[in-house]
Amino acid sequence: MPARIKVLIVDDSAVVRQVLSEALAGDTGVEVIATAADPIFAQEKMKKQWPDVLVLDIEMPRMDGLTFLRKIMAERPTPVVICSSISQRGSETAMQALAAGAVGVVPKPGIGNRRTAMEDAASDLIRAVKTAAHANVRNLKTQAAAPTAAVTPRLSADAILPATSQAMAETTERIVAIGTSTGGTQALETVLAALPRVSPGIVIVQHMPEKFTASFAARLDTVCQIEVREARNGDRVMPGRALIAPGGRHMLLKRNGAQYHVEVVDGPLVNRHRPSVDVLFRSVAKFAGRNALGVIMTGMGDDGARGLREMHDAGASTVAQDEATCVVYGMPKEAVRLGGVDRSAPLQAIPAEIMKYA
Repeated sequence: MPARIKVLIVDDSAVVRQVLSEALAGDTGVEVIATAADPIFAQEKMKKQWPDVLVLDIEMPRMDGLTFLRKIMAERPTPVVICSSISQRGSETAMQALAAGAVGVVPKPGIGNRRTAMEDAASDLIRAVKTAAHANVRNLKTQAAAPTAAVTPRLSADAILPATSQAMAETTERIVAIGTSTGGTQALETVLAALPRVSPGIVIVQHMPEKFTASFAARLDTVCQIEVREARNGDRVMPGRALIAPGGRHMLLKRNGAQYHVEVVDGPLVNRHRPSVDVLFRSVAKFAGRNALGVIMTGMGDDGARGLREMHDAGASTVAQDEATCVVYGMPKEAVRLGGVDRSAPLQAIPAEIMKYA
C-alpha cells in the first residue's frame, strides 16, 4: 500500500485541532501524526517526526504562523497549508503567507458554529493537503497558490460555452491568456513584474477562493509596471493591463469588432474549478484564435490542458512552464501530453516569450 501523507496540525484552538484531525481522518490516504497548540510545541514534535504537510493557523501565542512559516521555509522547506479565516484582513494575511511559500489556503470560519462549519469544509481540507503533498519543495520558497474544492460530477467547458470559432483571421490586438493553479501566485508575480508597460493585454485564471483574488490583484498591481486588477464584467482587454478572473466566477474573452473584453459569469464548476482555465482558454480559442498566446503554468490536475489544445488547433501560439520550475507539473504535463504545447520554457523565460509574441 502507498504511504499515507503525514500531517501535523498547528492551531491554538483545541476544538479546531480536534475537528481538523477528524476531518483528515476521514481519508485513508492521510494520517495526522500530531497536533500542537503553537509553533514552539510544533517544533518539539517535529524533532521526533517530520511531517509531509503542515496545516498551520496564523494567529497563535508565542510565535505567529507567518513567522513560523518563514522559519520553516528558510531551514527545511515543507509544504504548508494555511487554515485561516476569510475576511478582508485575513485575505491580506493569506497573500503574505502565499508569498512566504505556503502551498495553499483553506478558509476557516470565524463566526457561528465553528465545529459544524469545519466539518462541512472537510473536502476542501483533504484536497488542499493532498495537493500540498505533491508540491515540489525545491520551488516552494519562491512560488505558492491556493487550490479549489473538488466536486462531482466533473464538467467540461461545454457547460459554459460551445467550441465554435468566431475569431477574426488577424487583428492588431494581441491577447495573452494564462492559466495556473498550485504554485501560481508567486509564478504570476515573477512573470507579470518582468513585463514592460507596453505588453499585450493579458487575461488570467488563477485557481483561488472568493475574496482572495481582489487582494491578490491589488498586491500585484503595486509591484508591476502594467495595470493588474480583478476583472469586472465588460472590462476591456488592452495593452498594459492584466485582468485576473474573480474567485468563484468564470471569466470568458469576448470580441466586439476588433476589440476584446471579458465577460464574468456564474456557472457550474468546470474541471472542479470556478474559475476554470479551460473555460477561459476555450473562449480565447473561439474569439481570438491565431491572435492569441496561451500560457499554462504550474498547477495540480489537468484544468486548461484541453483548452490549450483548442487554442493550438485554432492557430494560437502556446507555451507551457517546464517541469524543473513548476511547484506541481500537473497542468503543463497534461497539456504537453494532449499535444497542445508548441514549446516549454522555464518560468524566468516566460516574460520574454510573451514579449516575443507581442
